Amino acid sequence: MRDKRVLRRGLGLILALALFLPLAGPGVVTDSSAVTQAEIDALKGDASALASQRKDIQNKLKEIQADKDAAISKKELIEQQINLIQQEINNINQQIAMYDALIDQKAEELAQAEAAEAAQFELFCKRIRFMEEEGEVSYWAVLFSSSSFSELLDNYMMIEEIIQYDNQVMDELVALQGRVSADKAALEEAQAGQEEAKRQQQAAQNELKAQEDEVEKLISEISAQEDQLEAMEKELIAAANSVDAEIKRLEREMASQISSVVSESGFRWPLPASNNVLTSFYGSRKDPFTGTARNHTGIDLSAARNTPIYAAKSGVVTTSVYGSGANWAYGNYVVVSHSDGTSTLYAHMNSRNVSKGQTVKQGDVVGYVGTTGRSTGNHLHFEVRVNGSRVDPLDFFKDKSPLYYSSKGRREQIQ
Repeated sequence: MRDKRVLRRGLGLILALALFLPLAGPGVVTDSSAVTQAEIDALKGDASALASQRKDIQNKLKEIQADKDAAISKKELIEQQINLIQQEINNINQQIAMYDALIDQKAEELAQAEAAEAAQFELFCKRIRFMEEEGEVSYWAVLFSSSSFSELLDNYMMIEEIIQYDNQVMDELVALQGRVSADKAALEEAQAGQEEAKRQQQAAQNELKAQEDEVEKLISEISAQEDQLEAMEKELIAAANSVDAEIKRLEREMASQISSVVSESGFRWPLPASNNVLTSFYGSRKDPFTGTARNHTGIDLSAARNTPIYAAKSGVVTTSVYGSGANWAYGNYVVVSHSDGTSTLYAHMNSRNVSKGQTVKQGDVVGYVGTTGRSTGNHLHFEVRVNGSRVDPLDFFKDKSPLYYSSKGRREQIQ
C-alpha cells in the first residue's frame, strides 16, 4: 500500500507539472501577412527578366559601337539600359526589405522554439529526478500488490498512462530540438540570401554609375556637333506633336478622375526657387546672345542632376514613362492633367517619382532633374497646355522674379 501511495503521489506531481508546463511548449505565432521565400523568389524572377532585357540592349550597343555618328542612338540605348538597371536596383531593394522582414520573422520563430525547448527540457529533467528519487518503486510490485482484479486493472491503466506520458515528454523534446535546428537553418539561409542581394545591389549601383559616366561623355560628343543639336530640336518638336494627341486621348479616358481633383488657380514654380535660370525660351525666338532663331515647345530650366521637380498644380498623372520611338526625345517624362483644362509636362528627368493614374497635390515631387532623351545637359524641359494647345509657360509666372536667361556663358535678367 505504501508503494501504491508513493506512486500515486508521483503521478499527482507529474500531472501537476503538466498543468504548468504544457507538453508542446509555447506555440509559434503565425502571421498571415508574413513574408515567404516564395515571394522573394518571385522578385528574383522579375530581376532575371530585367537582366535579359539589358542583354538585348547590350547586343544593340555592340552593333553601333564602331559608328562614330551614332552617338545619339548610343545615348538612347544606354539610357534604356540605365532605366533597366534602376528597375533592377528597385527590385533588389524590395528583396532586401523582404529579407529584413523574413529574418525578423525567423529570429522570432527561433526564439520561441528555443523557449519551448527549454521548458520541455526542464519538464524532462524534473521527470528524471522524480524517477531517481522514487527509484525503488516497481511497476510489477504495484501490479502484484493489487487486492483484486478490479484494482489490478486500475493500477495497470495508471502505469500505462505514466509510461505514455514519459514517452510523450521525450518525443516532444526531440521534436522541439528538431524545430530549433530547422529554424536556425532557415534564419541562416535568409541571412545568406540578404547578403547576396546586397552584393548584387552594390554591383548594380557601380554599373549604374559607369553607364551615367558614359552618357556624360556622349553628351560632350553630341554638343560639339551643331548639326546634331539642330536635329535634336526638330525631334523634340515632333515628339511634342505626338504627345499632344496622346495627352488629349488620355484626358478623355481619365476625365472623371481628373475632374474630381480641384486644381489651384495659379501655378507653382516647378523647381526650387533658387533654380531661376532659363536656357531656352518657348516658341520661335532669337537667342539674344547668338542671334540664332529657335522654335521651342516649352521652357528649359537649368538645374543640377536630381534636383526635385514639383507639380505645378494639383491633378492626375496621365503619363509617366521613359519615352519610346519619336517620344524618346523627352526621355523620362511626366504629364499631369488638371481639372481646369490645363496640363503640365516635365521632361528629361533622371528618374520619375510618380506613376500613371496617381493623384498629386501642388508641390508634390513628380521626379528629379536629369538629361535623358534628346538632351545635352541636366535641365528641366517644362511645358504647359491649355485645352490641349501648348502655350508659353512664362505667361503663368509673371510675378516670378528674378528670372535669368543664360547662353554661351553669358547671363542676363529677364524679369
